[in-house]
Amino acid sequence: MFQTFFYEPILNLTIWLYNVVPGQDLGIAIILLTVIIKVILYPLSKQSIKSQKALQELQPKIDELKKKYANKKEELGRATLALYKENKVNPFSSCLPLLIQFPFLIAVFQVFRKGFAEETLDLVYSFISRPEAINTISLGFIELAKPNVYLAVLAGAAQFWQAKMMMTKKPAMQSPGSKDESMMAIMNKQMLYFMPALTVFIGLTLPGGLALYWFITTILTALQQLYMFKKQAKDDDGDNKKDSGKKVVEGEVVN
Repeated sequence: MFQTFFYEPILNLTIWLYNVVPGQDLGIAIILLTVIIKVILYPLSKQSIKSQKALQELQPKIDELKKKYANKKEELGRATLALYKENKVNPFSSCLPLLIQFPFLIAVFQVFRKGFAEETLDLVYSFISRPEAINTISLGFIELAKPNVYLAVLAGAAQFWQAKMMMTKKPAMQSPGSKDESMMAIMNKQMLYFMPALTVFIGLTLPGGLALYWFITTILTALQQLYMFKKQAKDDDGDNKKDSGKKVVEGEVVN
């Protein structure tokens, strides 16, 4: 079922793009494939980003509840659920879209891990022109069939940018629980650098084509985040101006 509904369609889409791209450049075909997959999964990705950001913004309040109910786990659970309900946040809604996208990611991984050997090309649909062989050199010098250190580093840098953008800045707090908060901040900062480093490490073991896909999909996700956050900030600014204007008008009426 996985091969029929995920692996073969993505393989054939890659081959078709390779055939229609001028010069039959595999790198450009991979970039186009990444864009198409991102467009298909856009609604899921959008929901995941919104949920992750909402959870990040609620984290300071969750930390306060943890301090308030430090030794009362049942009350902490009820208070946390009430907080989620009050802010209309589902803590699992950020995970579900990622799980749905997972088969696509595995299929892409399988396509580039197995490469484009003759037995793989035998899976090309009858209505798609079957190339005799796939040229894995992109732009005349980038080998996509073997690990590529530059693409791995670019994927890690994109991962850092995306994670950095998602982080919510918190004001410094001095309280009895500030030591725990500082420890949590240190752990979050370590993860900020650990995940990109892990991306580079894994990217160095993967074919360059897969590292290119990873880089492009992370860049597109980061750009989507940037757009959504700017739009949200603009909407919030507009709502604040409306509230301020309403208060001014009400004050003039009272006077």
